[in-house]
Amino acid sequence: MPSRRERANAIRALSMDAVQKANSGHPGATMGMADIAEVLWRDYLKHNPSNPSFADRDRFVLSNGHGSMLIYSLLHLTGYDLSIDDLKNFRQLHSRTPGHPELGYTPGVETTTGPLGQGLANAVGFALAEKVMGAQFNRPGHNVVDHHTYVFLGDGCMMEGISHEVGSLAGTLGLSKLIAFYDDNGISIDGEVEGWFTDDTPKRFEAYNWQVIRNVDGHDPEEIKTAIETARKSDQPTLICCKTTIGFGSPNKQGKEDCHGAPLGNDEIALTRKALNWNHGPFEIPADIYAEWDAKEVGAAVESEWDKRFAAYAAEFPELAAELSRRLSGKLPADFDAKANAYIAEVAAKGETIASRKASQNALNAFGPLLPELLGGSADLAGSNLTLWKGCKGVSAEDASGNYVYYGVREFGMSAIMNGVALHGGLVPYGATFLMFMEYARNAIRMSALMKQRVIYVFTHDSIGLGEDSPTHQPIEQLTSLRTTPNLDTWRPADAVESAAAWKYALERNDGPSALIFSRQNLNHQNRDAGQIADINRGGYVLKDCAGEPELILISAGSEVGLAVQAWEKLTEQGRKVRVVSMPCTSVYEAQDAGYKQSVLPLQVSARIAIEASHADYWYKYVGLEGRVIGMTTYGESAPAPALFEEFGFTLENILGQADELLED
Repeated sequence: MPSRRERANAIRALSMDAVQKANSGHPGATMGMADIAEVLWRDYLKHNPSNPSFADRDRFVLSNGHGSMLIYSLLHLTGYDLSIDDLKNFRQLHSRTPGHPELGYTPGVETTTGPLGQGLANAVGFALAEKVMGAQFNRPGHNVVDHHTYVFLGDGCMMEGISHEVGSLAGTLGLSKLIAFYDDNGISIDGEVEGWFTDDTPKRFEAYNWQVIRNVDGHDPEEIKTAIETARKSDQPTLICCKTTIGFGSPNKQGKEDCHGAPLGNDEIALTRKALNWNHGPFEIPADIYAEWDAKEVGAAVESEWDKRFAAYAAEFPELAAELSRRLSGKLPADFDAKANAYIAEVAAKGETIASRKASQNALNAFGPLLPELLGGSADLAGSNLTLWKGCKGVSAEDASGNYVYYGVREFGMSAIMNGVALHGGLVPYGATFLMFMEYARNAIRMSALMKQRVIYVFTHDSIGLGEDSPTHQPIEQLTSLRTTPNLDTWRPADAVESAAAWKYALERNDGPSALIFSRQNLNHQNRDAGQIADINRGGYVLKDCAGEPELILISAGSEVGLAVQAWEKLTEQGRKVRVVSMPCTSVYEAQDAGYKQSVLPLQVSARIAIEASHADYWYKYVGLEGRVIGMTTYGESAPAPALFEEFGFTLENILGQADELLED
């Protein structure tokens, strides 16, 4: 019977062979963590290779995603739908084994990891979701939501600032089913980390209220096993600090940066095989080792046992069971669409002039009671972002049954945690900060889009219109950055009606994230007929029009739409044929058919002015080089909002002047 070391060596062999064949990759971490992975995956991990989406599976996250051959080897060996040919195709075009683990490419990969530290944050999100869902659905004698989240991370993850943000919050929330394995090998790309990373990591995590298990020999299965047993009994999250040798088994390269991010080379691989006593050819795994690794039978039994427990739960709590099944499916309640449309019609009839951030809160008060899956939050700005609604209850270590997370000043951590929550299933996360501070969260927003997750970002105080807080707080280039992010829908509503419609669209969208951009200042209500209200869902539509073909088109979004309408009124009085196009979401507009887009922005009408208190350059795609953009090309100033709008040209007079010039040409 193969020993633990032999089983772990299968991972090492597959990893060094795949990296060598690709002539690209990171063998070191994989070879160093193979012994830890063997104990965890064979003795503890609850999963079913035949059904990677088994509801109550443990989640495994490889935060140091450059070591991707570790997870690919594990998935292949345990029986997932990942063949030896897939491993041979490592890092090649359209392969199922990309350079870093990517969600949707490889069965069994729970999240995309690569940007260091975010895998740990996703793991905190998984553990948070498990705790919340467990508190909401479990009943005495029926623990139907009951699984662990395990995460591997290295020195790089620890150096990233996000590790502080999410480690701190995980401790505060008492995420006891989160178990992290720190691969403490002392090596990063530039060499021995002692030149730039001398933190006392165990003390640091103890300060976050984690249980820390120090100085575990990462190559001793018994020590690893004892550590995991200890971790699983704790009422705190646990950090297991594993001393490992990077590139373990390589006679000339182990313990050195040489094996971090480059193939070992054929000669060194031959020596490594000898040192590990691995007498098999490239990509060759003996049948007895495959048999020891195969988890399909055990996995099927684990899932079957859960199915029986769920059936008993459903018999006693049929409504809860049906609700849990619905939420795990990702489908919104059947009546949501109709009720949301009725609310939007109600808002239109009411016709309030309010800040769109207030309109957003009103929408949450309307939609929140319909959606128990909502898990809201804000990065310490709830009173400004207006993300709290009447039915909010905070999530705490003692009672996690709530629906709102106080994330603290942790914009990046919040956003990456929300990705984990969305990936877990059963919850729809939204989180808020000022638009300016999306910059702190930028890479997590990109990951939401890359992974196509339903995460809703609420960004308020959306322009120089926030006023006196000065240029540090006034976003300029942020909207352009968000709008040019593939698969992210960025909504900047013009009034309360568009705000409610944006919320509905974002909630119903299940193939990617949305950013909802709201104002601090009051925005005038715009009258619309039923057709126009429906067309908000098209991302751009004709808000005000003229008889026949327009001479001039004013294009705007968000808080400046009201200004465009004022200009339309004046120009119409002057006998000019003018159209106003409201463009709350450019990505949704651009997905419409050519006929619709021609009906909104006819190609033959070249006289166009775009108006938005954001970076001007974005709008040239809509106005053309001959068109005009009234926008920002500098940073703002500190002053009350009316003074700023005047200073930077967001005035009726400026629009009319530019219109006159265009119409004269």
